[in-house]
Amino acid sequence: MINITDKSKCCGCSACVQRCPKQCIVMQGDEEGFLYPHVDVSLCIDCGACETVCPVINQDEPITPLKVFAAKNSDDEQRLCSSSGGVFIRLAEKTICEGGVVFGARFDKYWGVEHSYAETLEELEPLMRSKYVQSRIGNAYKKAECFLRQGRKVLFVGTACQIAGLRKFLHKDYDNLLAVDVICHGVPSPEIWRTYLEHLKYKTNCKTITSIIFRGKQDQGYEWKNYGFVVKGKDSEGKERTICSEGFMLNIYLKGFLYNLYLRPSCHQCPSKDGKNGSDITLADFWGIESLDSEFADNKGVSIVFVQSEKALKVLRKLQGISVVESTLKDATAWNGLFFTSTPYDPNSQKFWRFYKESHNMKEAVEKALYVPIYRMWSNMARNTFNQYTIGIFYKITYILKSMIKK
Repeated sequence: MINITDKSKCCGCSACVQRCPKQCIVMQGDEEGFLYPHVDVSLCIDCGACETVCPVINQDEPITPLKVFAAKNSDDEQRLCSSSGGVFIRLAEKTICEGGVVFGARFDKYWGVEHSYAETLEELEPLMRSKYVQSRIGNAYKKAECFLRQGRKVLFVGTACQIAGLRKFLHKDYDNLLAVDVICHGVPSPEIWRTYLEHLKYKTNCKTITSIIFRGKQDQGYEWKNYGFVVKGKDSEGKERTICSEGFMLNIYLKGFLYNLYLRPSCHQCPSKDGKNGSDITLADFWGIESLDSEFADNKGVSIVFVQSEKALKVLRKLQGISVVESTLKDATAWNGLFFTSTPYDPNSQKFWRFYKESHNMKEAVEKALYVPIYRMWSNMARNTFNQYTIGIFYKITYILKSMIKK
């Protein structure tokens, strides 16, 4: 029976919930908004099915990719509407055109993130682009299994732990399944995401949010490497406008995310890195491509494609509308070490949650957690450190300017 006593040992994939024959396990949110399985012991028959599908308990051995490519969509419009190189949409279109089904993450009506599926080309757009919130898997594994048993092709895209959960849930490989994971920095708290959106709506007098783009590029006035967070909404009169458009390190939500203030505990010791999740393909941004192939690189987005099965290699070779250049694992991971390792834990996370639980003001909690006194800045800078100390300088300067303006 699943019994979570150490939250770092649960990635929230919900494979246990979907495999339980008595349906006596439900996912419940904790005080940080992360979902964990809870068992109704009065219904449990202690069959052990939940434990056999847990990707944390049953970790596979690491594998080395068969091939590594730099890739980009030949259609610039599609690529600019994608977070990275636009490989996902080509794989998805191919799957749909062959009568298949595509699973991925989309926003729900409250702008939370859930896993769903598409059976038509028109349904693919909501599954595009990155969403920096942990998606609710729901019963997506069960639905995928149903389609697979019907003989339909299934493209299932998720984080590494979600793909590991899918593989454990299915218990077997299917020739008609293509499992794709994305290299993951970690999944931030849904509770903080909800709080941030409420704060944003209140601050901008927005009644209804109409669109959210975490990785705006040239189509939103930004670039692939210097992407922007863009939100649009309607006021009480129904007029739509941009209520937020900020560079990724100026947006308070993305800043807290990138500084690891509110990641899921399991993300700091991810059980599914280094090819252990059983995916056929791993996708990521090819950071550093300009130093390897200046002709192939541009600032519209280039993906790394780690090919980890012969099935995936065959699919990629037949995939149209994609330009590829072969690379190496060493070159591809030089700026993408998260393929192998987990995001390190930052002690400032404890500060953040302490401040947040006191005030429920996530902006204030992020600023306080990242704030560094002047006397510490100089000593830390002398040791050539960066991260939190540089951001500390930013906050100190901001504080001084605000004080001058008030005066």
